[in-house]
Amino acid sequence: MHPKSTLLASLPPIQATRLMDQVRERVRYLHYSLRTEQAYLHWIKAFIHFHGMRHPRDMGAPEVEAFLADLANNKHVAAATHKQALSALMFLYQKVLGIDLPWLGAIGRPKAQRKLPVVLTTAEVSQVLSALDAKYRLIGQLLYGTGLRLMEGLRLRIKDVDFGHRAIVIRDGKGGKDRTVMLPDRLLEPLRDQFERSRMLWDKDRSDGVEGVWMPGALSLKYPRQGQTWAWQWVFPADDLGECPRSGVVRRHHVQDQAFQRAFKKAVQLSQLAKPATPHTLRHSFATHLLQSRYDIRTVQELLGHADVSTTMIYTHVLKVGGGGVQSPLDVL
Repeated sequence: MHPKSTLLASLPPIQATRLMDQVRERVRYLHYSLRTEQAYLHWIKAFIHFHGMRHPRDMGAPEVEAFLADLANNKHVAAATHKQALSALMFLYQKVLGIDLPWLGAIGRPKAQRKLPVVLTTAEVSQVLSALDAKYRLIGQLLYGTGLRLMEGLRLRIKDVDFGHRAIVIRDGKGGKDRTVMLPDRLLEPLRDQFERSRMLWDKDRSDGVEGVWMPGALSLKYPRQGQTWAWQWVFPADDLGECPRSGVVRRHHVQDQAFQRAFKKAVQLSQLAKPATPHTLRHSFATHLLQSRYDIRTVQELLGHADVSTTMIYTHVLKVGGGGVQSPLDVL
């Protein structure tokens, strides 16, 4: 018998009967993101399938270690992926099944090796943005011009863009933190035009009686009509309505990240770049180009929303080589 965990003392009893539904119920009670929910469900299902559909309650340390060893040794997953799988199993045992397994915390986590980010030159950024489908170009310009993460850009609401102060407020960013970034002058008019397009869809949804947009946390319960207001509308709404993956409600979501990623990949191919650029590369390029322009690293740290300046320091390594960095002895012969 496994010892009962004391972690569940402050949590309400789970109502669901099926294991996966229990995981969903606990994840949502703790206000974890949809991405985390999907990742945890994936790894828990993989763990169960790996051990021939045995219930996790009937397994322990040897089975968890065998599963993680298979991920590392046979599937050669990255260190971050390995950590995510372990976190999913820790969540399952401690917060869903209520089983206290001290050995879970003692299982070794592989050390991730920090790699230099892919950074584009200003000319390469211009090439990619020009090749980007016109439907997605403004999103790309915004990511490079402000250093936003992709989902931070796609989840922008009308109320978060302050034209008067030339600022954009990022709500509930990574780590649940808010921050403010600059609103590039070049994007003032394009964003106003985007607001008009968004307004037309919002007007149509109101006249058609469509449910309001998704609201974070318990806001939809506290302010049930706020999701229908103009202030909460997405800056980049999707063209079509879609079903909410959690509630099943049909409403208008923002542009999906997969759609932008596909468009960006196509733009990189059209630009014939040899670098493995992704949408996140625009954020790396933003930070590096600011440092090249002699902006203080603490300022860049705040704009990026990094909790520790050591994370921002990675971009200084990019600057130590190439133009403006260390000179090769060959060049002084």
